Amino acid sequence: MNFSLGYPYTLLLLMLLPCFIWCKIKAKRLYFSKPEWLPQRTLDWDNTTLWIMIIYTLLVFALASPYYYDNQVVTQKKGRDLVLILDTSGSMGERGFNKSDGSQSKYDISVSLAQAFIKNRADDNVGLVVFGTFAFTASPLTYDLKALNEMFGLMSNVGIAGTSTAIGDALIQGVNTLNAGVAKSKVLILLTDGNHNAGKSSPRQAVTLAKKKGIKIYTIGIGEAFDKALLKSIAIDSNAQSFSAKSSAELKEVYNHINKLEPSPIRSKQYLNKELLFTYPLFLAILGLFILILRHEERQ
Repeated sequence: MNFSLGYPYTLLLLMLLPCFIWCKIKAKRLYFSKPEWLPQRTLDWDNTTLWIMIIYTLLVFALASPYYYDNQVVTQKKGRDLVLILDTSGSMGERGFNKSDGSQSKYDISVSLAQAFIKNRADDNVGLVVFGTFAFTASPLTYDLKALNEMFGLMSNVGIAGTSTAIGDALIQGVNTLNAGVAKSKVLILLTDGNHNAGKSSPRQAVTLAKKKGIKIYTIGIGEAFDKALLKSIAIDSNAQSFSAKSSAELKEVYNHINKLEPSPIRSKQYLNKELLFTYPLFLAILGLFILILRHEERQ
């Protein structure tokens, strides 16, 4: 268990405590030019002032909202295992996919939007597979999304895995990467702009393996030359959906749609299992005020 304050800056109000004494003395000097001629009241005045200062301090602590919390709950992960499968074949170097910036290739845009997609998936265990003529895992499943984003920058440009398109091998590699995860929900997101024309495994073999493991495969075809029928079949057979995008704007919308279909649980910024403690100083302050009022009435 750990202790914290909901509003720690409220404690700055304690800086006013000296005023309970200083302002009292100042008031005497304001109304009486010779305060030393007044009757001296020692313990009675001091005790009343002390009571008021204690009550004020308790009220300030109540306003600061103290609480205990369990730190282990904050780090608990509740998301899914998710692997992005990114096509890096030769055709991904084509430009013109971004209508507002013709200098960007399909690969550049795909990397940029993939990074934006994973940025807010704080509770997901995310991995990355890249493929061309062959496929390999560029990043195993990780919760360190910052390191995963940096991995995109470490990869070279188009052709890092060959210039052909081995969709079957890419899916198999994605399934193997997911084997390291323990989440109940497992998802592959395949992005390609071409047709399956290389590799040792067929897309059908990969889908059969994914279905046995309960893995959904979302497919995204970009550009004009991808095998729409194949991608649709892969997605439907794995209980997912298939999308297509002819521009960077459409691809961004696809990622937004997938994000809604497979939302990442958002960790609360508030500590879970926390016990609020403000009632204790508040109760003591009210009790002290009640006693102070009774003492005042007894003097009347």
